[in-house]
Amino acid sequence: MDIASLTTLLVAAVLPGHGGGALADGVTTRSIATCTRLEGPPYYAIDLVPTRNVPGTGLARGTAEVSVPTGSPFAIGVSGDGSYVYDVRVSLERVSAPRAGRLVAWVADPDLREVEMLGALDTGLRVQGRVSWNQFIVVVTLEPTDDPLAARWSGPVALRGMSRSGRMHTMVGHGAFQQENCAAWGYGG
Repeated sequence: MDIASLTTLLVAAVLPGHGGGALADGVTTRSIATCTRLEGPPYYAIDLVPTRNVPGTGLARGTAEVSVPTGSPFAIGVSGDGSYVYDVRVSLERVSAPRAGRLVAWVADPDLREVEMLGALDTGLRVQGRVSWNQFIVVVTLEPTDDPLAARWSGPVALRGMSRSGRMHTMVGHGAFQQENCAAWGYGG
């Protein structure tokens, strides 16, 4: 079903008597459908914030785009245990090549108990992988090697950011007079 048909069904369900066509003041179901975008909105992009701990990354900009795996017959991807599954595409720019080592992208749960490697960034400063957590952190580190069997990073963190769902955290530790800026750590927004 295309977006125009879906919009017509939605309008018909929400506004009885409007099976399509003109709604009000020249607004039509077709004009609503035209304004609806199918590609992922910026909401599904995680800004990666540089830590300034790795030379050549102080001015870096990075993004981790999150999307539903292709081939899913549903609007969401789900693993065998019922967890959400997302494709994560990390891309960086304004990064100087490290003198030694490789930039490697990782995902971790918010408590850092579980960590999985997405992979080493290619020459275009990109890597793609998959994560099966609803809340997660994306971390780019400088590793001495790009060992695909590494269970956890050992090098310094160059950039980091948190999934939108991961930003939903309690205010415990954020007292009324505490000046902690969560956004500076990649957790706000």
